[in-house]
Amino acid sequence: MKSGSRAIPNAVSAARIAPRRKEEAMRRTTILLGAALAMGAGMAAAQTLYKLIDKNGKVTYSESAPKDFPGEVIRIEVDPNRNTATLPKLKEADVPPRPVDRAGAPRAIDAAAAREKLEAAKKALADAQENPRDGEDVTWVGNKGGGVRAVQSDTYKSRLESLERAVKLAEEDVRRAEGR
Repeated sequence: MKSGSRAIPNAVSAARIAPRRKEEAMRRTTILLGAALAMGAGMAAAQTLYKLIDKNGKVTYSESAPKDFPGEVIRIEVDPNRNTATLPKLKEADVPPRPVDRAGAPRAIDAAAAREKLEAAKKALADAQENPRDGEDVTWVGNKGGGVRAVQSDTYKSRLESLERAVKLAEEDVRRAEGR
């Protein structure tokens, strides 16, 4: 046998060398796999955003750094694992059940109940329109030529819009219940 040769002299030596080569190959594979996972985890662990503020104070965000931006550039490191939103789960009590018939289609609405609902919605709207609360719903502003006028607050306007929508929905329910 030549010196420096990698030839295996006999079967006993071959039985000892083969498991070592497998172990070395497994070790190399494990190291390479570990390095690849570490690189992937490092990329997922931090992301970089750039906050750009121009001379007028307008703020924009970018995923890449601009080359010749005339304003201020602030580098922001973001950890996506810490920036997650958890939405609350609805309880069955929070979601009203919809009436359905045996085939699974929405059940017809009782005409009398629909009319009662419509009358209640109209009454609530009329009451809100006729009896606004001073200071809360309406502010009184003086006119240039004398006298005062009522100015509705934003919350009062949105409340009236909501009551008007309720009346329209109740009218649709009555039409459906009466088969029109």
